[in-house]
This record gives sequence, structure tokens and C-alpha cells, in this order.
Amino acid sequence: MKQALIIIDVQNDYFPNGKYSLINSEVALQNTLKLQQYFRVKRLPIYYIQHIKSDPNANFFVKGSHGAKIHRSLLPIYPHEYIIPKAFPNSFYQTELQPKLQQENIEQLVICGMMSHMCVDSTTRMACELNYQPILIHDACATCDLQFDDIIIPAQTVHNSFMSALMNFAKIVSCQALITN
Repeated sequence: MKQALIIIDVQNDYFPNGKYSLINSEVALQNTLKLQQYFRVKRLPIYYIQHIKSDPNANFFVKGSHGAKIHRSLLPIYPHEYIIPKAFPNSFYQTELQPKLQQENIEQLVICGMMSHMCVDSTTRMACELNYQPILIHDACATCDLQFDDIIIPAQTVHNSFMSALMNFAKIVSCQALITN
């Protein structure tokens, strides 16, 4: 079964000193780099999803800004690696991702990235609906604290809640479990 790696929104604004710093973004990046190396050694495609906001007054990921760029640790981009720009949480919605996956005859997606509760969630659910048998790498994802009804929900609780919910849509594993399997 031919796999591809989907790296969602690992962009500068989500890191310390960025406009929307996430909890555990550095840990997620280190595991993402291990996945990137694993897929490069196997010469399997990697898709870098890049969220771009066209509104110049957006709070982060503003088109043309340093914060919207893919994190420098993931560069350079090699052959069989593609940048897919998007404007919505779902990486398949109004993007070239699905046609590129079909062109490469991809049957299974390994997914990681940011934010667990937003773009990772939306993309993983759609990958399941499109029958890509997704594998979600829980320790290569990051998120932030959320608030509901004047209650702060810590990032780790948000992350764990979404990972447990996504078990219905994907196989959830650690980075180490994937690369040593």
C-alpha cells in the first residue's frame, strides 16, 4: 500500500515568537522531522500543507509574511515533495491535494501537524471519508489552550480529546511506533 506523508501547517507563526504560538510546537516539529526523514529514505511523497490567509488584517498566516512560511527546519523541499496552499481547515477543500494524491497513486496517508483540534481534525476526517486509511501521528501534532463558557481547556486536554475522537477515523500511533514498525 503506497503511503504519503501529510504535514499540516508547520509554519512559523505557530512557534515561539510567532503570532500564534502553540503548546508543544517544538516537540511536534522534532517528531515531524523524524517522519520527514523516514519518508525521504523510503522515497515516498511528502505534502506540506500551507495555510495562507489573504486578509491583510488576519491575526496570523498572512499572505507573504514570515509567519506564513513553512518552518525552515523542514526545508529544502525535494522532488516528490509538494507544497499545497490552502485557505480552509480541511486540507482537501479547494486545494490540489486530492488530484496530486491520485496522480501518485497514494492509498494511505500518514498525517501530522498543527492544530490538533482544527486542521489536523478536519483533514483526518476527510482522509477517512476519501478512503485513505489515515494514520495520525499523535506526538507530531500540537495545539493551544481553548476557552468554552468561561472555562480554559488546557492544550494537552484539547489534544487528548481530539486524538481520542479521531480514533474513529484513523489509526493513532506515536512517531516511534510508525518508524520502527
